[in-house]
Amino acid sequence: MNRALSTLTIIISSIFTIQAADNDATRAPSGDAVLVEVDGVKITLTDFETKRPAALFQARNNFYEAERKALDEFVSDYLLIRQAQKEGITVPELLERHTNGTKFTPPSEETLRVYYEGVDTTEPYEAVRDKIIEAIRTRRLAKARSAYLQSLRSEAKISFLLSPPRAPLTLKDTPVRGTANAPVTIVEFADYECPYCQQIQPVVDKLLADYSGKVAFAFKDFPLPNHAHAQKAAEAAHCAEAQGKYWELHDVMFSTHQLETSQIKEAAKGLRLDSDAFGKCLESGAKSEVVKSHFEESQALGLPGTPAFFVNGRLINPNGTVSYDTLKNLVEEELAAARPGK
Repeated sequence: MNRALSTLTIIISSIFTIQAADNDATRAPSGDAVLVEVDGVKITLTDFETKRPAALFQARNNFYEAERKALDEFVSDYLLIRQAQKEGITVPELLERHTNGTKFTPPSEETLRVYYEGVDTTEPYEAVRDKIIEAIRTRRLAKARSAYLQSLRSEAKISFLLSPPRAPLTLKDTPVRGTANAPVTIVEFADYECPYCQQIQPVVDKLLADYSGKVAFAFKDFPLPNHAHAQKAAEAAHCAEAQGKYWELHDVMFSTHQLETSQIKEAAKGLRLDSDAFGKCLESGAKSEVVKSHFEESQALGLPGTPAFFVNGRLINPNGTVSYDTLKNLVEEELAAARPGK
């Protein structure tokens, strides 16, 4: 083994060993650690988190994401060096052999001109033609390298031992769909008027069907102030809950996108709810405090928008839509961790 590979092996082994043995200690101070003194009064971490349990979550999650990204890149370098050592060549030679050497045939002139139409430039086609070809070649090369690296990763047994932070979520006044004691609980903070939330709903439905009995799903209201109908739609779902039909109305509102108060009342009537009781509940704002408590929780967690998903308290970074595979992979990780012997 060459010196570079030996050094990488020692470093990565040390990282994993330290994280496995003492991860919690390195990530946050103990509960009795004094964080600040005010006029001689010592305030510990426990004191602080008792009053503001979610205040540090976002910072810890950001730090975890940065750690995980850095370690993931480190593993990629490690695998490349190890493979280069096996083949008796350098890493650049390895990449040249498996990716850079891939034959590149430029697209046809017709295809290049179509590509040119999508380029934000005032230069004529002839002036940027070679740049377009180079951009396409670079992109294909990057894809080839990514595919090769993925093949190395698929042949290796990689276990990240970093412990992700978990949000202190409460399910008080929160409807839950699925098996009560399921090993995995997904919590979604969402807004009925949010287009991304509407788009992700079929993905959630598929996941619950595929993992029936293993995954429970909880829905928390995060009505965004720029969505005029979101607040009342959230209240309406809880008014339906009072008559045992929360999920029925929840599903109707997400599938039809009809969120005017009159439309929601018609939907409730179609679900055979007591129209008078439902209307009184909705118009009086009887469920506004429930929705408010969910919204305040989202703010305490520092959530920037909707939808935001937590899998057993682990936040999936809410940058637009979330894919089925992203949710599935996290569910699989949590199920594996819950198996006996883990």
